[in-house]
Amino acid sequence: MTGGVELPAVTEWAMEMRDPADLRPAPAPAVEMAFSLARVPSPDVNRALYAAVGARVCWTDRFGWSYADWDAWVSRPELGTWLVQAEGTLAGFFEIEAQPGGDTEIHLVGLTPAFVGHGNGGHLVEQCVRRAWQRGASWAEHAGPASRVWLRTSTLDHPNALANYRRRGFRVALESTTPKTVPDPRLAPWPLPCDPRQRAARHAVREVVQEAAQDVVRAPSEQELIP
Repeated sequence: MTGGVELPAVTEWAMEMRDPADLRPAPAPAVEMAFSLARVPSPDVNRALYAAVGARVCWTDRFGWSYADWDAWVSRPELGTWLVQAEGTLAGFFEIEAQPGGDTEIHLVGLTPAFVGHGNGGHLVEQCVRRAWQRGASWAEHAGPASRVWLRTSTLDHPNALANYRRRGFRVALESTTPKTVPDPRLAPWPLPCDPRQRAARHAVREVVQEAAQDVVRAPSEQELIP
């Protein structure tokens, strides 16, 4: 993908919470929110929300993923995706993975642009973390309970992200600063299982063949042509 920019210093933090009692509630959101666990894995939905939520905070690490990559990612039983609705609109989502040994990673959590900047982020993170601690009970039942909830954030994220996570009870476990090439988020690719143009072309060829076959059937015989 073109349009990559080399950033000389991107700081990344790994943050963790080791006890559900450490979770601190957030103020009530500006609008009522409903959280639904996606029971049908959908690479299209996750990819669409990845772009809608993440483009403004440089979520670009999955730009190179194919449709098959997305499908394999969301179809795993250890991954849970929650959809957030408010005012009848998709307001955000989060992905949580049940990892070995009780580790539970929040891969993605965020709001769609219409709901950013209105005091909804703290409540979103709180509800996400509550569900992470419910691993083994309400989701990923095969994986057993969580012993640690963790996530990663960076200086590319929303300016309030780090403070929000700290207010919810997360602590920094690891910090690193490295250069990073960031593709242009405005050019996010949209992977599909196949090229729809090829399907359209095959359909057009099939129609031409069928019409030709019908013309052969309708063609008059030599006797019919004799006056």
